[in-house]
Amino acid sequence: MKIFLIGLSGAGKTTLGKLLADELHVPFVDMDWEIEKKENKSVGEIFSHEGEDHFRRLESEVLRDWAGAQQDFVMGTGGGAPCFHNGMEVINQSGLSIFLDVPVDELLLRLASATDRPLLNAGDERDRQNKMNALRAARLPIYTKAHIIVENPSLEKLLSALRLKM
Repeated sequence: MKIFLIGLSGAGKTTLGKLLADELHVPFVDMDWEIEKKENKSVGEIFSHEGEDHFRRLESEVLRDWAGAQQDFVMGTGGGAPCFHNGMEVINQSGLSIFLDVPVDELLLRLASATDRPLLNAGDERDRQNKMNALRAARLPIYTKAHIIVENPSLEKLLSALRLKM
């Protein structure tokens, strides 16, 4: 089974994705790492040198490549992957989508010292909160199309939700 974890930056897609993949005995795929390997640049470098539109095209290519793969995996998508180039439709047609729903205040705590999040790297704490609230509001209608929604996710909650779905 292909499992796609979606949600905002800091929701735990990579951290929980690795744990879930280990538990299910399947590989973990981090979308950003795949893009960085493909381009031989960091996500930040891609954003700053080629722009967000170019990054979103790369994200879509990586998503479609993995969605068409024959193997099972758990993927931590980029936060915007479901929201561009019909990403949510690709995800839902090729596997099981799980929205990791974490409150903005918690996301901001988790990301307080992060410098590798291009969409959040501007301004002070208030600017970051406004930006995160705006991203959440814009993306929530897409994220909620996920097959499963897990609020305040943990490995235990993910495994429980998967058992109910299977």
